[in-house]
Amino acid sequence: MADLIALDDARDERLRDYTDLRDVQLRTTVEQERGIYIAEGEKVIHRAVAAGHTPKSLLLAPRWLDNLSDVLEATDAPAYVLTEKAIEQVTGFHVHRGALAAMQRPQEREPREVLAAARRVLVAEDLVDHTNIGAIMRNAAALGFDAVLLSPRCADPLYRRSIKVAMGAVFSLPWARLDDWYGAPALLRELGFTTYAMTLADDAVSLEDVEPAERAAVIVGSEGPGLTEHWQREADHRVIIPMAAGIDSLNVAASTAIACWHFSRR
Repeated sequence: MADLIALDDARDERLRDYTDLRDVQLRTTVEQERGIYIAEGEKVIHRAVAAGHTPKSLLLAPRWLDNLSDVLEATDAPAYVLTEKAIEQVTGFHVHRGALAAMQRPQEREPREVLAAARRVLVAEDLVDHTNIGAIMRNAAALGFDAVLLSPRCADPLYRRSIKVAMGAVFSLPWARLDDWYGAPALLRELGFTTYAMTLADDAVSLEDVEPAERAAVIVGSEGPGLTEHWQREADHRVIIPMAAGIDSLNVAASTAIACWHFSRR
């Protein structure tokens, strides 16, 4: 059972994993170095534990002790109990869900492992916004995709904001980061995937005219420039979502949802 430790000093060294949670650049570095990620809120903590992830510690307001009693019973990690005002001083913002956990970061999976049994895969190139990463993970999971493949520069799916937006889908949907991004199209071909690049290229065909292959990989590009020329050139098909005159693109999360729906229903 967790050891409940009441604290009244927001500067206590034992709380260092929870400090300055709003500093994105600091947190992404710190969490990788310490091998942790932050789960925020009762539901997210429960989903992380249900997925087999292990708490390193918990930071709770008193009102959440009952709701998380099952997690506290099942772990030996310390649970630091502070007032909500003190928690705000630690984290740098008002944690309206009142519960945080520093979880041990699981070992990242290998691309070939997550692709082995997959039929529908979402491939993301250089998506740097954590909200977008969380949204596309949620879309892919909700619409029946089997895995997500990320480029080296994509934002961290286990960053606090990504997890919240994904509603915990990052715990259940297999994903992997591929270091050899230039060689990724060849890897997908080797594993039997037909690739579909979402692009505004002149030769792109309308999504509604696409009949997906048995194994399909849908590729989306970064928030600004979109897909690189390499990926557009190497993809088997270039695809566009038809839109009303005067509008040429959608937010990547919205376009991903449409594409995933189209490919999953076929």
